[in-house]
Amino acid sequence: MTLHTETVYLRPLGMDDAAELLELRLRNHAFLQPFEPIRSSSFLTLTGQQEQIAQAEKDFAAGTGYAFGVFLRETDDMIGRVALSNVVRGAWQNATIGYFMDQSCNQKGYTTAAVRLALAFAFQEAGLHRVQAAVMPRNTASIRVLEKNGFRKEGLSLRYLQINGVWEDHLIFALTAEDLA
Repeated sequence: MTLHTETVYLRPLGMDDAAELLELRLRNHAFLQPFEPIRSSSFLTLTGQQEQIAQAEKDFAAGTGYAFGVFLRETDDMIGRVALSNVVRGAWQNATIGYFMDQSCNQKGYTTAAVRLALAFAFQEAGLHRVQAAVMPRNTASIRVLEKNGFRKEGLSLRYLQINGVWEDHLIFALTAEDLA
């Protein structure tokens, strides 16, 4: 399965992608750390990335999460990742979206395009009704990506996630299927 725009495409990652994902993570570790949880030292190893991919494959098969690598169409280089996680079915039909992009690829529209593709998958293929995102108020670039994709701000959750060792407040954004109709 491949989802694409003129500039980027998404596809689920496989074990053959582990080394490239590790390289992407290592290259962007300092850039991403202020926005991510502190992880074990094994996370930034080939085995750690293989474990992440294996779990993503299980989640995809079970319908509990959908993670995709983001690739440049022109070069086929992996430049990021976008994931629909914490999928809840039943009356809620909800997922949480998260994403990161290589620092060198910021401000080129790639993240906005990747999120748009993931949303199309969420509503058209996965049958979800709602996708939400949580972002620290100071992460203005991420907020802009959400706004460009039609997300609405729903409120502020205090001490929502532990990011880089600190319990951080997050703005909650959401989009429902009706918003795209």
